[in-house]
Amino acid sequence: MVKAVLLDRLWARMNERGDFPMLSQSLRTTVAAMANHDYDFSALVQIVLSDFALTQKVLRLANSVMYMAFGGNITTVTRALMVLGMDAVGHLVVGLKIVDHFHHSAPRRIDAKLELNRTMLSGSVARKLTEHGDLRVGEEAVVCTLMRQVGKLLVVFYLDAEWDEIRRACDGGATEDEACIAVIGVTFDELGNEAAVRWRLPDTIREGMGAYDPLADESRQTQWLRAITNYSTDVARVLTTADITEEARESHIAELANRYGRVLSTDPEVLVQMSLALAKEETDDGLMREIMELRANADAIARESLDPEARIAAGVEDLRALPPDSPFSTALTLANETVLAGLGFARTVVFVRQGVNMFAAQHGFGPGVEEVLPNLGFNAAFQPDVFHLAIANSVGIFIENARDPKMLPRLPAWYRETFDDARAFVLLPVAVRDEQPVALLYGDWTISQEPRRISQTEMSALNELANELASFFARSTADAD
Repeated sequence: MVKAVLLDRLWARMNERGDFPMLSQSLRTTVAAMANHDYDFSALVQIVLSDFALTQKVLRLANSVMYMAFGGNITTVTRALMVLGMDAVGHLVVGLKIVDHFHHSAPRRIDAKLELNRTMLSGSVARKLTEHGDLRVGEEAVVCTLMRQVGKLLVVFYLDAEWDEIRRACDGGATEDEACIAVIGVTFDELGNEAAVRWRLPDTIREGMGAYDPLADESRQTQWLRAITNYSTDVARVLTTADITEEARESHIAELANRYGRVLSTDPEVLVQMSLALAKEETDDGLMREIMELRANADAIARESLDPEARIAAGVEDLRALPPDSPFSTALTLANETVLAGLGFARTVVFVRQGVNMFAAQHGFGPGVEEVLPNLGFNAAFQPDVFHLAIANSVGIFIENARDPKMLPRLPAWYRETFDDARAFVLLPVAVRDEQPVALLYGDWTISQEPRRISQTEMSALNELANELASFFARSTADAD
């Protein structure tokens, strides 16, 4: 029950970014069309035709050498579906939709790009392994392989602060599963399985994306899919691991080939050569080349993690890049995450003006914040406390010692009761020109964290973030009018 509540909360955070519900609906529509075996294929044809790049991919595949026996020169999606089959095209659509979603929503963070490229490389390995067999089964294996990475991608792309914590825990010696459970309460695999359920992917996909166990009591098809999925994932990980010699890389791949060769009905030496050949092809002009270029700039990851101003500046750019028709709640969530991750706060809360006189908490990140949001809010009418000082101010204010006896009278009772462990906090008003603030951003460090201050340059970066958020609100309001 606790896990279900947590996953619902995580899904809500993803949905707040705006683009995630579109992916979910697209995948559900595709899966529903795959289950509809009407001869005219109208639903799936419409899905393919709605995406020009997808249309070209399907037509190229139908006209490939493998399918020339069906007549060649296929120019319609309907005919392509008749040649390739509903399952093959449906799985192709699902795989491309997943990859395209993360590609188009990719943040500038190098580690996010690396994880996406690693996922795409694993899909390439799976496709290479199955290219001479049944296309329908091959594309199904590719989807299973991509879905095995989805849990991690969701965290990397949507839960920046949690991903940083997980990465630091792994650097400290924890396994990925241990770090995930400690930070978000579920593993990447469990989150990926939840995605598959909510997207209503077929049972074969959900079963095939699981961990491979040669002793498991599973059908032969499920074991084969899991072997493809796990081998492809592990090979992509080995190929993209930094700072290991070519000899060590080949040795690791040989170990994997010996483990999976029998269930894949492929000689281990053939598996090794195929994997290394794919890496060489990709290095010449493909994913591996981009991964190597990203690795060359890997020090930027450390700078990005440690430099608050750079992270806040990246958040400002993300705000500027939002489409004008994005909901204000999406911009608020993005700004909230930026404040949280940029300064390593324990908690953040966004207060939004409701009507004329009230500010109510609308979004919050950090342990226990979601539960207390309904209790957080204050009347805009003047009171001699720091929250009213903040909404009367044009720039943010920083309270360095919230536990100072002289400061306590300046903290409202509702705040002291809820956040009694706050050590220091910042309040950022979001005001359009000289009007009353439309929102107030709050972020704090607790007594369990090392004491620190906000520098003048960091505060300037935060104020720029608040100004950009105000500009977004002004633009979206003007467009609505």
